[in-house]
Amino acid sequence: MSDLIELIRSRRSIRRYTDESVPAELVERLLTAATWAPSAHNRQPWRFAILEDGATKARLATAMGERLRHDLAADGLDSAAIERDAGRAYARISGAPLLILLCLTPADMDDYPDARRRGHEMTMAVQSAAMAGQNLLLAAHALGLGACWLCAPLFCPDVVVETLALPPDWQPQGLITAGYPAETKIKTRAPLGTRVWRVTSD
Repeated sequence: MSDLIELIRSRRSIRRYTDESVPAELVERLLTAATWAPSAHNRQPWRFAILEDGATKARLATAMGERLRHDLAADGLDSAAIERDAGRAYARISGAPLLILLCLTPADMDDYPDARRRGHEMTMAVQSAAMAGQNLLLAAHALGLGACWLCAPLFCPDVVVETLALPPDWQPQGLITAGYPAETKIKTRAPLGTRVWRVTSD
């Protein structure tokens, strides 16, 4: 148990990697760990798209970058700031040895006639996918890899689905970059007491 706690405490979001590719065996172990996450109704709504080819990663990074530029221009940012942000995003996506796009599908979730319960069911699918992603991040750390969860696909899910020719019911939730780390990080957390409300009978 102490090893698990230390693993959780020492994991960091790593964004810089060496050029070494991630062996197929480790990729399979990452995905297997992800699929052992808990899920609502045990429906396992997670889906994974694996990107290792340089041209495919560059194509995705370019397509997402075009949407990012459009959004930032609509926000009124100057061209230099837009290119700085877009360039940083492109480098992170295209430069990682391994990309794992975490998606969900509502296909196997419960369906309801009212919007309220349909919305809750979708939230349950999102939570399930997120738990799979956490499993994957911890497994990467345990296997000596670095990884980082990028939320960028949430801002352009249609672009991601179209660029990668994914099934239409796959809904992108996060893009996980992974590889052998080329950086180390030290982070802190807010004091626990600032995040906890203790409920009593008084």
